[in-house]
Amino acid sequence: MTYLNIRKKFIKRLYCQFSDFTLHLIIITMIIYMALLLCTGCSQDEGTQSIENNNKAAEVSVEKEKIAHQDETENIADENESKKIVNGDNITGITTSETPVLPEGIKWLTNDTDPLFSSPDAVKGGILRTAIMSFPMTFRTVGPDSNGSFRSAILDNQLSLINLHPDTENIIPELATHWAFDADKKTMYFKLNREAKWSDGVPVTARDYAYTLEFMRSEHIIAPWYNDYYTKEIDSVIIYDDYTIAVKSTKAQPDLYLRVGIGPVPAHFFGTLNSDFVNNYNWKIVPNTGAYQMDDFKKGKHVHFKRKQNWWGENLRYFKNRFNVDRVHFTVVRDYNMLWEYFKKGEIDTFSLTMPQYWYEKADTDVFKNGYVEKIWFFNDTQQSAMGLWLNQDKEIFADKRLRLAFAHAMNVQKVIDQVLRGDYFRLNQAYVGYGAYTNPDITSRDFNIETVEKLMTESGWQRGGDGIWAKEGMRFSVEVTYGFDEHTPRLVVLKEEALKAGIELRLQKLDSTAAFKKFLEKKHDVAWMGWSTSLRPSYWQSWHSDNAHKVQTNNITNTDDPELDRLIDAYRASLDEDERIELSIKIQAAIHDQAAFVPTFMVPYVRHGYWRWLKLPKFHGTRKSDSLFDPFSSMTGGLFWFDMSIYKETKEAMSSNKTFDAITVVDERYK
Repeated sequence: MTYLNIRKKFIKRLYCQFSDFTLHLIIITMIIYMALLLCTGCSQDEGTQSIENNNKAAEVSVEKEKIAHQDETENIADENESKKIVNGDNITGITTSETPVLPEGIKWLTNDTDPLFSSPDAVKGGILRTAIMSFPMTFRTVGPDSNGSFRSAILDNQLSLINLHPDTENIIPELATHWAFDADKKTMYFKLNREAKWSDGVPVTARDYAYTLEFMRSEHIIAPWYNDYYTKEIDSVIIYDDYTIAVKSTKAQPDLYLRVGIGPVPAHFFGTLNSDFVNNYNWKIVPNTGAYQMDDFKKGKHVHFKRKQNWWGENLRYFKNRFNVDRVHFTVVRDYNMLWEYFKKGEIDTFSLTMPQYWYEKADTDVFKNGYVEKIWFFNDTQQSAMGLWLNQDKEIFADKRLRLAFAHAMNVQKVIDQVLRGDYFRLNQAYVGYGAYTNPDITSRDFNIETVEKLMTESGWQRGGDGIWAKEGMRFSVEVTYGFDEHTPRLVVLKEEALKAGIELRLQKLDSTAAFKKFLEKKHDVAWMGWSTSLRPSYWQSWHSDNAHKVQTNNITNTDDPELDRLIDAYRASLDEDERIELSIKIQAAIHDQAAFVPTFMVPYVRHGYWRWLKLPKFHGTRKSDSLFDPFSSMTGGLFWFDMSIYKETKEAMSSNKTFDAITVVDERYK
């Protein structure tokens, strides 16, 4: 993402998810829209790894994260070598020099005038009971096995300096109260909120931002991407006093606030890092700055969060009347059908109904008919997750572009939309839809065309075998498609049946969603069925540059390695001119389409939920950027709902006495 979580989401978590129901969660947050995301990803289809409100990394949510924490961001590769953090208060590895002085004429800015997006009717109390489909492999948010969908639940409670308003997209305060821009277009100044505290009561000070660089650059965290980003993208943190800092980029940036609005790391908690970091902090609960803190977990079973009493940010303008439930309980439910049964019994409070069979058929049941559970279809207006089939070009069969094109033309995606998805989903044309002028409008998805497949395969020297599958020199066009969500099986079965008509065999491999994503990052897949989370601006380097090809634990899961595409991406990252960046973005997308290593499938510009009537929403239901109406944590769009104890008791009594209420279905097309 290219949004230092200014989070989640657009932060939507770089993590990959396969379930429709996290399409809403995501998908998808790593730099300030990291509020929108800095490094995780997911598609907006429920098929993501985590259960709807649990992770916003939609369908592959690789999520929505923090300003400089989750975005794969278009980072400019600078050649600066030695970086200094001035006045680092004796933090290991930080150079101290004379006390710096703020430049004269700084114009301090803030934002206390944008519209509120919470409800004055909200009340505190109650529990949100939700679920995750697999227990996280670690509670670390950096290092091995940390890039999972649950990561967003942790990072969404780690605030950044600034955020973006989900309706206006203007900068709003988070951990900083004021900010200013230097004329060099590389430096931003921040006044820190003096009330901000870590969850253990320690004040958040400038030292924690200086420590962020030491932490993220350390070899001990075993996180090459973060090492690279915080070295090549962030030059220094300058401390003027305990509550005034500057964050300096290595180069002038077109959207500087999306790069340098970093989050702090608790220096008092981690201290001096060593080679035992990964093991020592695998299950440690790290102090945070957000509204909730993890307070209980049982491996393989559950993770519980508790709302902080007297949280320092509770009465801030853009946090007031938000983050209302006292507790958020995540229960591990590994089977989606079982999760549905839990929901119908009232043991889980919300359920994503994005998938048509749930919205139409399965919701035609008593708890909905009797009005105990309500439905909402809420259209949003946000970037679309790159959901589709990702071809591994390091596999021999996909080394030939003609075979990649043949594969694309053998995928009858429209039939899946029409027959399996009831026409409710929309065809996705390419990986970067919804980015305004940055989106290439001339790219259209490749159609299902058996004649085109025949032509491409014949030109490549392949012939149909006795079983109808294309073959050449003992190799059959038979590939394994790996995915992580049972409910996507019907979609893939249709693709499999249609591909056979074109002479291509798909071998479907269903894994646990965590295991599937791990396989993708290790580049062991033939074809990955997944979606990535989004960001405010298109970001290309992490997923398409050769720097990230042919190596594990990077997001270039197609192993794309093209010098001309590299040149365009490098130019895009280095450009400060918006018109030039838009022009380069258009060309990059055309080059990615020409690679034919990604077969786009569909997009879902809305969320659909079922929820027990004791959960209440604001009258406006959600924001323009809401990808889940029951997201408990996201600092950008989360925590808008609340629990009504009187309605809870009323509902339970009604169920005991067979009393019913009016069935309610809300369709909100305000942002359609």
